[in-house]
Amino acid sequence: MIVSLHIADLSRRSALRLTRRRLDPSTAHGLHYAEIATAAPLSGRLLPRPDLGRVGLIASWDDEPALEAFLANHPLAERLAHGWHVRLRPTRVSGTWPQLPGLPATEVPMDDDEPAAVLTLGRLDLSQTIRFLRSSAAAEGLAVRDPALLASTGLARPPRLVATFSLWRTTSAMRAYARGEHGRGHVAAINAHAARPFHHASAFVRFRPYAAAGRWDGRNPLAEATPATLQTPH
Repeated sequence: MIVSLHIADLSRRSALRLTRRRLDPSTAHGLHYAEIATAAPLSGRLLPRPDLGRVGLIASWDDEPALEAFLANHPLAERLAHGWHVRLRPTRVSGTWPQLPGLPATEVPMDDDEPAAVLTLGRLDLSQTIRFLRSSAAAEGLAVRDPALLASTGLARPPRLVATFSLWRTTSAMRAYARGEHGRGHVAAINAHAARPFHHASAFVRFRPYAAAGRWDGRNPLAEATPATLQTPH
């Protein structure tokens, strides 16, 4: 199983129409799960500021040929083609997300100096919204100040999904952030969720990003990681 994350800028009208739709797995061979969401930059603000023209797609696939066929032939892929996408192999999961089959039951080791990506997924308990926003703001503010963060975004399709995606220059830097070595915002958010969950369901998934194409804000952020650590798609 592989996961792809896609980011693209559209007109606000087109983005609104797109985020009202769902990608039916039956329309793309080898697709197991897909969420189309509105993007919002991570910032450390209490209230996120959605970018109403920016769309994100999270999708899981049987294998490379399934993703390649989608990119070559599917109308949604054509709409997103001028943006950026990254290919991801899951290496660790905390929590559960049944809609993503094939997540590893045990941790897959990653080298300290290879890039890492993290996807957080939640179905928000609306009664916990204020607690969630306060904890998230502190964690996001810490992340966006970290020089090892290559790219990040929030993704939301209320009330079905609240998510974040972050791409890190190295696995060791991502772990340092997660452990609170440079600030306690992320650790405090994890502890607050453990004491009283923000979500009805949630998962923290770490990935090995191995290939990316296109531009996100005029750049391919994965290309800024050490080139020797990147794998050839297979």
